[in-house]
Amino acid sequence: MIPAAFDYARPRSVDEAVRALADAGEDAKVLAGGQSLMPLLRLRLAIPDALIDLGRIAALREIRDDGDAVVIGSMATHHQVIRDPLVRAHLPLIARTTETVADPAVRHRGTFGGSLAHADPAGDLPAVALALDAVLLVRSPRGEREIPAAEFFVDWMTSALEPDELLVGVRVPKLGPGWGVHYEKFHRTAQAWAIVGVACAVRRDGDSVAEARVALTNMGPAPVRAGAVEDAVRGRPISDDSFRSAGGHAADGTEPPSDLHGSSEYRSHLATVLTARALAAAAAA
Repeated sequence: MIPAAFDYARPRSVDEAVRALADAGEDAKVLAGGQSLMPLLRLRLAIPDALIDLGRIAALREIRDDGDAVVIGSMATHHQVIRDPLVRAHLPLIARTTETVADPAVRHRGTFGGSLAHADPAGDLPAVALALDAVLLVRSPRGEREIPAAEFFVDWMTSALEPDELLVGVRVPKLGPGWGVHYEKFHRTAQAWAIVGVACAVRRDGDSVAEARVALTNMGPAPVRAGAVEDAVRGRPISDDSFRSAGGHAADGTEPPSDLHGSSEYRSHLATVLTARALAAAAAA
């Protein structure tokens, strides 16, 4: 199919993009890498009045050190994120998870911010942002706003962004010494969306778990922070028994969907198994 007609703007600065988005009204769409939006346009599942293309704004592709955090520009591509030395040194969970996103062609075009703003619960990176307590940085004609990841993902394909707000970056706290990370996902093919995914970070204290952060992909209408798992594993010895026991709480409070890829019961079972694996791998990292 051919997309419906729309107005097109290609601003050269963040300020210009914010103005263009505000002027275009509620039915405008922002184009980042286009890996999710373009198929929707072609199928006319999205029919915007205007398209704001961020491709010329170099400032949105920057990745910079911000003291105890790293700020990733919303237009940084997945390929750029994977190779960036700051991300690899301080945010290894993001680097390793991004390596699993789709295929090389998509990773060269798709963007970090676009994956988060799209708010697909089957996407890998929203759960990672949630597990790492990321903060999303947005701009609008009213100024700047910071939205914690825990408040950003509202519902299926729905974020806390207002129609005139532009995601400009993501501030992610650095993980200090003692942390191990892992992203475990189950999918049909290398390019497919996760049927279930688990983002995990574990801080060791000798032979026990001092702290864990766990978030789930595709276990509800938005990514889910597995607080019951974190509570169950905290202070426990590093062992398969501890991780299996904690993993048994992975589906607590979740709303996994049923679709052609699996029932909600199947996803709940996967979550328990994959969480135990992710905890063990992170603790051993």
